[in-house]
Amino acid sequence: MQRIYNFMSLAAFIMSGTLTGATIVAFARVPIIVQDYLDEATSGVIDEVTEVIPGQIEQAMPELPKATGPAVRSPF
Repeated sequence: MQRIYNFMSLAAFIMSGTLTGATIVAFARVPIIVQDYLDEATSGVIDEVTEVIPGQIEQAMPELPKATGPAVRSPF
């Protein structure tokens, strides 16, 4: 019976150690994974914006006049 208890305690120790190690690895890797995700997301948005913005700027700009009017007289 003692062998069974020893085996169960060894199995519990191994599971606890594995869980602790996995938690440490996860906490170390999560910031890197999040940063990679944000880099991909922002690069996609930046690509879309750089394609759309020049066309909208061209549409929003008024056309420059071809000729100017007479000079403004001095109020003095």
